[in-house]
Amino acid sequence: MIRLDNISKQNGRQLLFIEASAALQKGEKIGLVGPNGAGKTTLFRMITGQEPPDEGLVLVERGVSIGFFSQDVGEMSGRSAVAEVMNGAGDVSTVAAELAALEAALADPEQMDALDANVERFGEVQARFESLGGYALEGQAREVLAGLSFSEAMMDGDVGALSGGWKMRVALARILLMRPDVMLLDEPSNHLDLESLIWLERFLAGYEGALLMTSHDRAFMNRIVNKVIEIDGGALTSYSGDYEFYEQQRAMAERQQQAQFERQQAMLAKEIKFIERFKARASHAAQVQSRVKKLDKIERVEPPKRRQAVAFDFLPAPRSGEDVVNLRGVHKRYGNKVIYEGLDFLVRRRERCCVLGTNGAGKSTLLKLVAGATAPDEGTVALGGSVRMAYFAQHAMELLDGDRTVFQSLEDAFPQASQGSLRSLAGCFGFSGDEVEKKCRVLSGGEKARLVMARMLYDPPNFLVLDEPTNHLDMATKEMLIAALAQYEGTMLFVSHDRHFLAALSNRVLELTPEGVHQYGGGYTEYVARTGQEAPGLRH
Repeated sequence: MIRLDNISKQNGRQLLFIEASAALQKGEKIGLVGPNGAGKTTLFRMITGQEPPDEGLVLVERGVSIGFFSQDVGEMSGRSAVAEVMNGAGDVSTVAAELAALEAALADPEQMDALDANVERFGEVQARFESLGGYALEGQAREVLAGLSFSEAMMDGDVGALSGGWKMRVALARILLMRPDVMLLDEPSNHLDLESLIWLERFLAGYEGALLMTSHDRAFMNRIVNKVIEIDGGALTSYSGDYEFYEQQRAMAERQQQAQFERQQAMLAKEIKFIERFKARASHAAQVQSRVKKLDKIERVEPPKRRQAVAFDFLPAPRSGEDVVNLRGVHKRYGNKVIYEGLDFLVRRRERCCVLGTNGAGKSTLLKLVAGATAPDEGTVALGGSVRMAYFAQHAMELLDGDRTVFQSLEDAFPQASQGSLRSLAGCFGFSGDEVEKKCRVLSGGEKARLVMARMLYDPPNFLVLDEPTNHLDMATKEMLIAALAQYEGTMLFVSHDRHFLAALSNRVLELTPEGVHQYGGGYTEYVARTGQEAPGLRH
């Protein structure tokens, strides 16, 4: 359906693709992977014709429809979320617009002289709308929006009043409703809660078209893709199988290449030693010349490219008392909406409690209450003895001083630390070389999240309160963070929609449901086994 033939592409001084080739066939569901800045978004833009390759061809079969979801959703306002979603559904949306205009014309007394023509045209347009499945379209649009966690009020309200994250869901819903022959999805799992993520997973698993997508969510990628295309060093390499199989294949290929490289290096060293030893002897001149020529002709094996995944070692956190935070009889409401009524909840030392609940259940509110960012209407929230807490929330990224560089921001937080240890810290969180000189104002969402996390974990508190800490983080940084937090000896209370993160780090679950608050001993994996569901909103 889509073929990339020997494409080359340069972005400024960076070579993104060098004579790279790949193909997307009917029914394939492909995960596109590669380090940040490797050219994943550029590849999507070349396929959609938004920018051409410098060399080579991008070939799309005649008549193939393509739907492209990117993080850049543009302006939306002036109509409901449902209308916005339906507007992306191809021909049927154009016909729907004409039908609405004709309905208005038929009701307009000033257009009575054109009544017969309008009635006739209305009949034609209505028949066309029906044949395209137009009357079923609104129901389908509402079904998709409900799957992405929209309430009826949000579906019918002005799309312009929604936050950026919800507008992204509207843009995603437009592509899903359109059901094109090929879907290109750039990070569709960003900004989704766990229920929406699992709904999308099921939708895409049942989608019959071809799919090319990027995602930083390992479980999501693993359950959908049946092929992986990796961008690395300007080349495109295809691997059959899911994401886990790709990782195994890649690791095996790296081991084989390393062994080949080492064998060749040993052979070269032996040959060079012989040449050095006998080059001055006339009796060995012919042999020496023969070996020099042989060395010149040998194709050198390159060592495997090393992934930049730096381990981060925590300083030990100071010990807290046994009771870390205690909520007693907590009531909290926003306007008429009751969030908590008489909540009792105790977190003890070394517990790693993950909080699960549908949108609006009060997950972030609970973390704000614990962190002191909001006060209960009634009841008490008490931190235990010797508790040093750090709170990570999305707004923490807005508090960075835009005029300071990454390195200055770390220096401001830790004036006593040595330059070497701060550079090492920056490197662990993905800021290598000149990247530490970037001003905070130009950092992406992911870079800001990494910087805030670095500042929080360098001198670790003994109680971490984390609200969606993996939003914006790529897989390599997530793995580093999971490995670091697995060694952390303090207490954690956290919200996350990343199932790999939840399963790796939790040892207790707090579930917020409309029926009440449920607590489970054991981590997220045990919770799934016990309830038979991966998220509270999926229970029947």
